[in-house]
Amino acid sequence: MDLPSSCKNSRVFGRYFNSLTCKCAALLVLALVFRAILLSSFSGYGKMEGNILEVIHSQTDPLLDINFGIRKDKFLEVPQIVWGMNNQKIAFARACLTARMLNRTLLMPSLSASLFYKEIDRLQPISFNKVFQLEKFNTLCRGFVQLGHYSDISNRTAVLELQKGMGRKWTTGGDLDQLKEHSREPLDGYEVIRIVGKNPFLWHDHWPVNDYAKVFECLVLVDEFAKEADRVVSKISDIRRELKSKSDSIENGVGSDSSSLQPVPYVAVHMRIEIDWMIHCKKLEQRSHISKICSSKEQIMERVGNIAGLKSPTVVYLAVADSLLDQDSTILSGWKEGLIPLEKKKLGVERIYKKYPYLIQAAIDYEVCLRADLFVGNSFSTFSNLIVLERTQKTIKMGVRNSCDKDVRWPSYAYNIVGESNGPRKWMTNMSDSSLQAVSYGSNVILCSLS
Repeated sequence: MDLPSSCKNSRVFGRYFNSLTCKCAALLVLALVFRAILLSSFSGYGKMEGNILEVIHSQTDPLLDINFGIRKDKFLEVPQIVWGMNNQKIAFARACLTARMLNRTLLMPSLSASLFYKEIDRLQPISFNKVFQLEKFNTLCRGFVQLGHYSDISNRTAVLELQKGMGRKWTTGGDLDQLKEHSREPLDGYEVIRIVGKNPFLWHDHWPVNDYAKVFECLVLVDEFAKEADRVVSKISDIRRELKSKSDSIENGVGSDSSSLQPVPYVAVHMRIEIDWMIHCKKLEQRSHISKICSSKEQIMERVGNIAGLKSPTVVYLAVADSLLDQDSTILSGWKEGLIPLEKKKLGVERIYKKYPYLIQAAIDYEVCLRADLFVGNSFSTFSNLIVLERTQKTIKMGVRNSCDKDVRWPSYAYNIVGESNGPRKWMTNMSDSSLQAVSYGSNVILCSLS
């Protein structure tokens, strides 16, 4: 920095300053020189200063990337996700949480349109964004987990294959150690880590229920399928209104009582009695030495009919496999008086389901059950478990910590476990559980005990 011209003429710089301007200028030069000498001794200062400014800027500027902590330049690739619809949702969540652990963006995976072990010849991949809303997912899960596109990869040759272990010798601890190893250099240096192996995300679990719940909350059906679920629920609502109108006319006269404002209850029952399920659950009972897994059609009917406080009439939607509808024509017979059972055919919505492959049919039924006033399922069914998990989460968000209480919104029951008055046992998910074991593989420990 130059001094003013009047100061340059001084014969002895620093001794003869005849003006205030010269003195100020000289002091400024000395200060800058001293600062340069002092800061040069701190070799990392420039980097540290830049990092501090970057952090401050990221906290104050809303236009910056708000996915802080999730790298967009490192990716995790996974194989096609298979099996039943809800097993696919769990496997997808595990893939997301694995990517989160490795601090990577998950490349958008493929799901399976058909049921893996039943329709192997029709096992066709279906892209995630053909079933669930991709942008909605990234918005709702922002800062927790994120999905990316294959077009985001800059170098398709920089891929490291990670072979996940298999077999009985491969433990949960070994699986976790392998993931930790790949989160550190030099393995972490690869742009893409590609996980290979047979169904690698159906087995080992390292994350608490709450982490899974966060991922599940971000899954929103694409509009096409959400509207189909709306149509089914609308059909049920039409019947509820019709039954309510008839009930009021008979008992009180139309509009003569305030109770006419209350709609007929809508109960959804996930009725698992198809042949392949009964074979599976019988074997499971033998292996696990648990008798409370299988339930016959008659047991389910009786226990649903014994739910305390259930009003009459009540619409009962039966979420059942198509094979059961073809095999058992008596499924709508034998219900307690006042319970009005309906299924796809009786409801007149069979054509809606027939348009789509298994995965979409199951997704529509899931939504119909999720929205019911009351849900009854089997605690060893993944379908039932995930519905109860979401309903428990809804209850908690309403400020209710114990959905085992009577008269709580979004109640759920397990018909395979006997509850009060020989009805089904009240059921809620343990959201503080350290793993998804109980939800993934089923359990008869469902928090709600008999009082």
